[in-house]
Amino acid sequence: MPLIYKIAPSALWREAEARGEFTGAPVDLADGYIHFSTAAQVRETAARHFAGQEDLVLAAIEAEALGGALRYEPSRGGDLFPHLYGTLPLGAVRSVVPLPLGPDGRHRFPATLDG
Repeated sequence: MPLIYKIAPSALWREAEARGEFTGAPVDLADGYIHFSTAAQVRETAARHFAGQEDLVLAAIEAEALGGALRYEPSRGGDLFPHLYGTLPLGAVRSVVPLPLGPDGRHRFPATLDG
């Protein structure tokens, strides 16, 4: 099953785990949906929107588990990005791993990244 990815500050993710759902980061709340990336998009998302940020996590989410609330809509360069119109139930999350910065200042993604 295809996975989609959410990059989030560790503290925000811990709050979501305590609540049992992820309602979104400030940018998500402002835009009215939760931003996700596909495996092919997530590295560029990290470079553009999280450059130099530490203490982040990478959550892998089962796209099909989100049903009709998940829509693929054009964004950067016309690419279709997954947007969730609603809260993210943590039951759809398959893994959450740290997203550390490497010595070059770029984030280090897990070797198991889908895609």
